[in-house]
Amino acid sequence: MHNLGLTMSNSPLPLAEQKPPMKLGTRVTLMVCGVVGAVLLLAWTLWLVQIGHATRDGVKDTALAVARTLADAPEVKRALTLDPHLNIIQPLAQTVRVRNDLLFAVVTDMRGIRYSHPNDRLVGQRFIGDDLGPALAGKENIAVNHGVLAQALRVFTPVYDDNHRQIGVVAIGISLDKVDEEVSQSRRNMLWSGLFSVLVAAVGVACLVRVLKRLLLGLEPWEITTLFQHRQAMLQSLKEGVMAVDARGRVSVINHAAQQMLASTPSGQPGDSAGHQALVENLRKVLASGEPLQDRELGCNGRLLLSNIVPVRSQGAVIGAIGTFRDKTEVSQLMQRLDGMVNYVDALRTTSHEFMNKLHVILGLLSMKSYDQLERYILQTAETYQSDIGALQHQIKSPVVAGFLLGKMNRARECGIRLTIADETQVPDNPNPQQVAVLVTAIGNVIENALDAMRGQQEGEITLLLHYQNGWLSGEVSDDGPGISAEHIGAIFAKGFSTKGENHGVGLFLASQQLGELGGTISVESEPGVYTQFFVHLPWDSERKSA
Repeated sequence: MHNLGLTMSNSPLPLAEQKPPMKLGTRVTLMVCGVVGAVLLLAWTLWLVQIGHATRDGVKDTALAVARTLADAPEVKRALTLDPHLNIIQPLAQTVRVRNDLLFAVVTDMRGIRYSHPNDRLVGQRFIGDDLGPALAGKENIAVNHGVLAQALRVFTPVYDDNHRQIGVVAIGISLDKVDEEVSQSRRNMLWSGLFSVLVAAVGVACLVRVLKRLLLGLEPWEITTLFQHRQAMLQSLKEGVMAVDARGRVSVINHAAQQMLASTPSGQPGDSAGHQALVENLRKVLASGEPLQDRELGCNGRLLLSNIVPVRSQGAVIGAIGTFRDKTEVSQLMQRLDGMVNYVDALRTTSHEFMNKLHVILGLLSMKSYDQLERYILQTAETYQSDIGALQHQIKSPVVAGFLLGKMNRARECGIRLTIADETQVPDNPNPQQVAVLVTAIGNVIENALDAMRGQQEGEITLLLHYQNGWLSGEVSDDGPGISAEHIGAIFAKGFSTKGENHGVGLFLASQQLGELGGTISVESEPGVYTQFFVHLPWDSERKSA
């Protein structure tokens, strides 16, 4: 129980308990909002810094322009040579201050004595502040300082007479509260700009999410991932090979079964790329024509592949081609085995029927008390069994081969042909099912071809000899049929060659191919109108020890 509990604790959570993944719309919205917010924050910060500097620079330039204009006024130059209490500069300075919304407009002589001030009582008094010193020395000066009135941005420019001799200084002050007000106004404008940007970003995100959902067929990314994993699992679990090409004819999908069949021989040896290229060319042909290819045979690395290729369409256009193919060799081997089993069952049914008839004869003879005839009949039946079935079982120790030949003997008898097993035939049992299957395939195709060739013949005989020696099994199949012409005998093992019409020409090709994979051979000799003889030679993993 403890181990069971530990196992369950380590198992993944059920789907109902797992936290559902975030939806695509939510994820995209958060990502875009995060990026837009970061960009807006950075832009806002940089804008505020630039706006502050630009506002201060604008105020400085305005103040400096006003100061220079006032310094160049003839009334100011003339009044600086007179007593400050004459009140010549004060009205002019007050007018400039009011029109330009300045904090103060002060004119001093070279001793720092004020000739003007917003407070009339301070006219004639000394200017307060050390920032006047550079201006008295002939240099324009800009400073932020706190004077009599308030903290201000103060601009100082020298006043020169007509002889270019400095006779005084013009000081212009602008309250920093005005600068801060302009910066605040800029901030409010930026706030509205940010809100508008957020609105535009929200609309853009909504449109982007709709487009993405349409492109993804309304599926969430995790759903697409799950579907892709399921598709890959299904592709790799298929025993049939699957290969697909895209619109450019490039291989886009291929499963493990296809890779194995196209890259290696049935025995596991590396193969060539001829079959692979042939299959790709067929896929490209379907891609170009848009017409499917059904049940096409293709030889590849010792295999006979049966392929079906169809185009892949999207909105009426061909965007690719996909082909499935399977090893027809395996199908043919299976058909041969099934055919042998059917023949074996038919033989058993026929034999059972014959024995029932013989039992009825024996019962009849017993009823008639014809004991002499009964004895002769039983001896004759035993002799027939011994000569046919008993001899076959004695010569051929492999049950599969024996049953197969027994079925072929019955089939030959039905066709009016005699199939004879030579007395010298000796076949030990074999634990290797592949070698047994190849022998059945080769001998079965040769016998069937002989029966087809002698069809319609009044009488005929097929002789089979199987002999085992030193790990090899040799077979000879002879018949007295019409034979094979000299022009055809060199091509009978080629794929698709047949004198029977379409959908033939595979049996001997498969037999030759499978024997070659095992290291065996098959050959033929024939004289038209006289005989035909096939020779089969293959390794045989017998349990019998060689002497």
